[in-house]
Amino acid sequence: MLQLLVVLLVLGYGAGAWVFWKGFKRTNFSRSFSNRLTLSLLWPVLLVTNKNYRQNFQKALKG
Repeated sequence: MLQLLVVLLVLGYGAGAWVFWKGFKRTNFSRSFSNRLTLSLLWPVLLVTNKNYRQNFQKALKG
């Protein structure tokens, strides 16, 4: 059961990073590769702690 939970968390994390990566052009963030990579990898933390990131994450999802 624990393995299933870990797999689901990893898949959810990967899906969130992928969606943000693909929709990054719709955000207000600077278009550098390092910025895109960092913001895509840190999405769970930033989504919880940063209002501006939450707004831009929603823009990225709206595809």
